Amino acid sequence: MGGGGITGLNGVRLTPLATIAGSQGAVMHVMTSAGPGFHGFGEAYFTTVDEGAVKGWKLHEQLVCNLVVPVGAVRFVLYDDREGSASRGQFEEAVLSPDDYRRLTIPNGVWFAFQGRAHGLNLVLNLANIAHVDGEQRSLPLENDLIPPYAF
Repeated sequence: MGGGGITGLNGVRLTPLATIAGSQGAVMHVMTSAGPGFHGFGEAYFTTVDEGAVKGWKLHEQLVCNLVVPVGAVRFVLYDDREGSASRGQFEEAVLSPDDYRRLTIPNGVWFAFQGRAHGLNLVLNLANIAHVDGEQRSLPLENDLIPPYAF
C-alpha cells in the first residue's frame, strides 16, 4: 500500500499521521472525529503480537477497525471476500510502525491477519467504531478453505 488515502481494496484507507517531537517526548496523533476513516466511536483497545507470530484471520461483520502501531512494527495482510466488491479476491498488505506512522482503516467484511516484525514489543491500537459485540467477529486459521494461501 502506498502513501495515503484509499488503497487498492475497496473501502480500505491508509492515512499518514503526525508525530510532533518535543523536548520531553513526542505526541503521536491517532484520529479526530472530522478526519478520514472516522465512523463513530465504540471502544479502543491494545493488542500485542510477538516477533514472527501471526494473528488472524479475522473479519468483523459490523465493526470498522482503525489500527495504529505506536511501538514496534506490524505487517497487516488483508483479503477481500465481500460479495459485489470491485476488489473481491485481492490481497493487500501494509507495515505500520512509528518510523512510517500511519493509520490503517479496515471496513467491516474484510479479512485480515497481522504479524509482529520487530524484536521486543509490537503494540497495535484499534480505535473501533462500535463496542465489542459477541458473535460479531469471525475467525479462521491461517490455512483454511476460504482464503487462498498467503506467505507470512
